[in-house]
Amino acid sequence: MSNENAGRFAGKVAVITGAAQGIGFAAAQRMGREGCRIVIADFSAGPAAEAVAVLKAEGIEAIAAVGDLSVYAQADAAMQQAKQAFGAIHILVNNVGGTIWMKPFWHYTEDEIRTEVDRSFWPTMWCARAVIPVMRETGGAIVNVSSNAVEGEYRIPYSASKGAVEALTTALAVEVAGFGIRVNCIAPGGTSAPERKTQRNVKPVTAQDQQWQEQFMMLLKDEELLTPWSTAEQQAGVITFLASDDAAHITGEIIHTGRRGKRIFDKLGFIP
Repeated sequence: MSNENAGRFAGKVAVITGAAQGIGFAAAQRMGREGCRIVIADFSAGPAAEAVAVLKAEGIEAIAAVGDLSVYAQADAAMQQAKQAFGAIHILVNNVGGTIWMKPFWHYTEDEIRTEVDRSFWPTMWCARAVIPVMRETGGAIVNVSSNAVEGEYRIPYSASKGAVEALTTALAVEVAGFGIRVNCIAPGGTSAPERKTQRNVKPVTAQDQQWQEQFMMLLKDEELLTPWSTAEQQAGVITFLASDDAAHITGEIIHTGRRGKRIFDKLGFIP
């Protein structure tokens, strides 16, 4: 811990959902290196255990809380496990989510829509609901993870779910401010990360599904304002800031960490 922020989270406890990989793990590692005790809350027992082992090898106190966070009882159990292990919860990072399918809205089945919402909205809702009775004892910070997909296409159920996450952020920030709890949100764009340990889509991929996905990825790469894409570690840096006392007077904010748009000079082919 040689950096200037070493010890910034000393004595703090963070529950980070979906933290076995990607942005969630990067946030867990970064906070842990700054003195935080970490609870990896994840659906997948194997990857969660692997993540905990990596953290412990660095001298970071960490445990895994395994469960389906789209079910309230299991989200609540994760919070209770964290409190039992470490005595408090000062930080909750709601990172679970991610689009499963990419296609025109009218081609989604009812089951696919429900699956997208179950993945990308309910874990955030239930974990926020479950943590407040614990966090109000000490105050703390909730950081939600949305997406620039709120402004996008080809993944409407996911976009709607993340829009709900942003609405939850701004409304909840008002309601819990009196308890000394801050609630903020980041909205990432395209993010580079290692290959996933668990796949989001377990269904066979059709040729049409593959074509829609390729079309979407071309669109996404064309419209990301800042290139190359951000890394999981860069996204984790913003999460860590919002969770820290450096952001003590920031609440109810949606921080865009990846904007979409048209870079007009690129389209013109010259700079005037």
